Amino acid sequence: MAERGLDVFFEAFLRKESVFFDKRTLQSTYIPETIPHREEQTKQLANIIAPALKGDKPSNIFIYGKTGTGKTLTTKYTTKKLIEAAEREKTPLNVIYINCKLKRSADTEYRLIAQLATELGKSIPPTGLPTEEVYKAFLRALNKQDKTHILILDEIDQLVSKTGDNVLYNLTRINEEHTKSQISIVGISNDIMFVDNLDPRVKSSLSEEEIVFPPYNALQIQSILKQRAELAFNKDVLQQGVIEKCAAYAARDHGDARRALELLRVAGEVADRKNDKKITTTHIDEAEEKIDRDRIIDIVVTQPKQYQLVLYSILSLQPRRNKSIFTGEVYEIYKSLCSRTNTSILTQRRVSDIISEFDMLGMVNAKVISKGRYGRTRDISIEIPETTLPRIRRILEENIRV
Repeated sequence: MAERGLDVFFEAFLRKESVFFDKRTLQSTYIPETIPHREEQTKQLANIIAPALKGDKPSNIFIYGKTGTGKTLTTKYTTKKLIEAAEREKTPLNVIYINCKLKRSADTEYRLIAQLATELGKSIPPTGLPTEEVYKAFLRALNKQDKTHILILDEIDQLVSKTGDNVLYNLTRINEEHTKSQISIVGISNDIMFVDNLDPRVKSSLSEEEIVFPPYNALQIQSILKQRAELAFNKDVLQQGVIEKCAAYAARDHGDARRALELLRVAGEVADRKNDKKITTTHIDEAEEKIDRDRIIDIVVTQPKQYQLVLYSILSLQPRRNKSIFTGEVYEIYKSLCSRTNTSILTQRRVSDIISEFDMLGMVNAKVISKGRYGRTRDISIEIPETTLPRIRRILEENIRV
């Protein structure tokens, strides 16, 4: 009976009218025909990589700007056009894109080079060989091709935080190995200070050219949303004020166009589930709440056990929410939780660092306050929405087994 019920549900779903015409155009992977408000950056990037069409090695480039400012989209769009031109001219050219945030491809130097070798047709096991052997296999794969390769390392700061900058040094020096092929690196980062913390040799070779992507303003985000909404939705489903509200939310988040597009997509999904024929500003509010809730839950689920213990310690002080919570109190609860769960105890300094990381993620607000000769502590308040807290607690209790 339950099975038949599901059959009926899915059949009805397929017949149901949707507000969407083509939902894919609101996804971050979609590359539009034109990229509004990024003409200058597109031209800069095109000028730097164009020599590849004549078989010359382009300069290495470092691209930075905040999340959702069009860095990845502009890079993919420009290199796609470059490949099209190379195919017309029959110029040997290859573009390799790697997202360094993904565990399976860039959490160790070994995995990154193995992934690059695989992209060039040389299969390497995910573990088991000395890293030096993996480099040799990669160089052999390069030598078999007489090509210019443009290697895009998105979220390059994540790679360096996991593996150190030695891998970048090796990659920027690979052209000195006299391989038939040559490599140009395009590094993309949300962290403007990232390059300053690199080894000076890596810094000078990686950032031969730099392109800065400024945040979008609310009007620019509105025009991006209008461009995509025309492709994404059926005619006349957006109520007045929806685009403006989406843009206002995104402008508040430092001009994050990616978040604005996600808001619009989720609002459409909310409307569809309710069988509403139009998307209203109420759907935008619901989408905002859902995205925030899902983001927080994702963060909590993916944290290491020690981080989950610290967060649970903070939440244990939740009933006193109207009073201040201090690092020392959190640390005492954390120590007792470690004893109960048979977990090694970190120092108070390390726990304080973890609290700072939760502060950066927007889950707590941790102000440093001075206690004079008694040193410094953090005044901690919880920023997780009240409606999400019970679910977060349940997830933490299951994971840390308290």
